[in-house]
Amino acid sequence: MVQVEVFNTKNKKLGDINITSNTKVREIKTNVAKVAKLSVDRQSIRSELKGKDMKDDLTIPNLESTRKVYVKDLGPQIGWNTVFLLEYAGPLVIYGLVSSQPWILYGSSTKDTSLSVTAKIALGCWSLHYIKRILETLFVHRFSHGTMPIRNLFKNCGYYWGFCLYVAYHVNHPLFTAPSAMMQIMGVSLFTICEIGNLSTHILLRNLRPPGSTVRRIPRPNGFPLTKLFDLVSCPNYTYEVGAWIGFSLLTSCIPAALFTFAGFYQMAVWALGKHRNYKKEFPDYPKQRKAIIPFIL
Repeated sequence: MVQVEVFNTKNKKLGDINITSNTKVREIKTNVAKVAKLSVDRQSIRSELKGKDMKDDLTIPNLESTRKVYVKDLGPQIGWNTVFLLEYAGPLVIYGLVSSQPWILYGSSTKDTSLSVTAKIALGCWSLHYIKRILETLFVHRFSHGTMPIRNLFKNCGYYWGFCLYVAYHVNHPLFTAPSAMMQIMGVSLFTICEIGNLSTHILLRNLRPPGSTVRRIPRPNGFPLTKLFDLVSCPNYTYEVGAWIGFSLLTSCIPAALFTFAGFYQMAVWALGKHRNYKKEFPDYPKQRKAIIPFIL
């Protein structure tokens, strides 16, 4: 056994713990929780005061000689499931309210107005997307990290809820003008294909990780045609997500929808590039022909 001193990131000693040199970070967190009165979810562990946060499945090098660990308080946490449910329930409710109760935004004179056929189709697409996301959160996704800082909840919900209100205001407006029938058919077709593709990749990724583990493997197509996109990009779930919103933007020909699509693409491209780099670093035999999110380009 090794007696290790525990310090916070202000270099204040919090106590001592007894562990072995081969103890993994997740077990160190459990021991730190007993002496520092800090829950495991709120901790990040470092081997040096100014060092990087270490992953739970790693061991700390040179622990027998340094005999010190540093713990950072991540602040109050909230479960990812709760975060996603709040993020996705908001747009579902807000869009539905704007569609069914137009007087809320447009005044009492619109109480007796009805949605155009295109606006009704858009409502169906929007609702199906967020219902799908909620169901995936409940029954499909497995999270390698159980929580996130609660302060991020307000930022995330602000993004989803704010854009929802922006898009819903324009698509459900009494003066909304629908695009051509061909544009609508193209939009709905692209939206539908990409929603199915997105779901199929989420299921494939879920099946790569056994319950209760953090196992990582190279994702490969599983036989379902739309998972073939894994041959070309590392994150086809993001590719399909962007494609679905391009379809929605074509269906509505609405600038706010296009802005929402672009904002989403920018963020997902950042995530995809990061995951792509991690895949290549972690797996020496990672397929070289893959890009991050756009086949052959990015």
